[in-house]
Amino acid sequence: MKTEKSKKLFEESVNVLPGGVSSPVRAYKPYPFFATKAKGSKIYDVDENEYIDYCLAYGPIIFGHANDKIINSSVEQLKLGTDYGVPSEKEIILAKEVIKRVPCAEMVRFTNSGTEATMSAIRLARGITGREKIIKFEGAYHGAHDSVLVKSGSGAAGKPDSPGVPEQATINTILVPYNNPDAVEEVIKENKDEIACIIVEPVMGNIGCVPPKEGFHKFLREITEENGIIFIFDEVITGFRLSPGGAQEYYGIVPDLVTFGKILGGGFPIGAIAGKKEYMEQFTPSGTIYQAGTFSGNPMSINAGITAMEILNKNFYKDLHDKGEYLRHGIKDILSKLDLNYQVNGVESMTQVYFTDKEVYDYDTAQKADSEGFLKYFHKLLENGVFIAPSQYECAFLSNQHSIEDIDKTLDAIEIALKEL
Repeated sequence: MKTEKSKKLFEESVNVLPGGVSSPVRAYKPYPFFATKAKGSKIYDVDENEYIDYCLAYGPIIFGHANDKIINSSVEQLKLGTDYGVPSEKEIILAKEVIKRVPCAEMVRFTNSGTEATMSAIRLARGITGREKIIKFEGAYHGAHDSVLVKSGSGAAGKPDSPGVPEQATINTILVPYNNPDAVEEVIKENKDEIACIIVEPVMGNIGCVPPKEGFHKFLREITEENGIIFIFDEVITGFRLSPGGAQEYYGIVPDLVTFGKILGGGFPIGAIAGKKEYMEQFTPSGTIYQAGTFSGNPMSINAGITAMEILNKNFYKDLHDKGEYLRHGIKDILSKLDLNYQVNGVESMTQVYFTDKEVYDYDTAQKADSEGFLKYFHKLLENGVFIAPSQYECAFLSNQHSIEDIDKTLDAIEIALKEL
């Protein structure tokens, strides 16, 4: 597989983009491929290589690249303007659709990104409760804002995960292990009446793919209600991926607030916070908790989101479910044939392979997997025309445009890669 043009572009890009990329997860050695186009389940690079894409821009492209309905709808909207700076009727239409689908949603505030959504949801929880401390789970990623950029810890307040983040910004962020009710209960007892919110990824999508143990989210819902703590589902990844109403519909749990991004924008930048009306009305201008954004509710993203919601019906999810099961069963069959005891985690259209023989159920167990071996596996797949995220701690995603033929080719590539390793 020739990649000379990508190499040349990377040599140029490192002079104008830090690390040669616009987001760090896109960087891998010796250099990433540079895309020119994408369609359906495929993405193409400047050297005219074709890849079956399971990265899907890290999750948003659930309906495949360059979906015809979204493209046609977006072209029509483009002719009408890209941002207005005043309300439009389409914001109401998309908000109503979110409210119809999502159990906890009574009102919606649109933002520009998932990072903005989680940052504002935490601010809202602090403003409502008058408390400053928050609980997040080790290894969870809730965007690139200061209070949640915290390394994993042991239940004590965490230290910043990045230079430039003052320790004061994270002193009120308390870390606990995922899938561990005892640890959550202990932290709440130690900080009685001081916790504003618990924020959780319903499926941990930033340490690979780690589902909740049975009853874990029910426990979180109950303990937050008992202690007057705002319960936030961060569904930037799982929102509209697991079911029409997201993870809360899928697991039967109704949080107080939920954050969205990725899929909601139909391939355009977007974020959103939704939740109980009594809480959401605390945002300015109806309330006093400040939140704003120049491009929030811009007609391009909103219009694409409306079209995306039209595509995402129940039949859509049945198809994705079947393909997800087919992929995971195929991987497990290969591992069995090769006598490898690697772990295959997955929920619906989300999947990850961990290079370890131990069950992966939280950050610590994910960290014990062989990340260097996984990176070699990534490169072997890339050589055979399959693109997954270049990290053990990201997730592989399916779209409805992935065919059984695509998955069979992928399984062949996986078998070749694992044999060569």
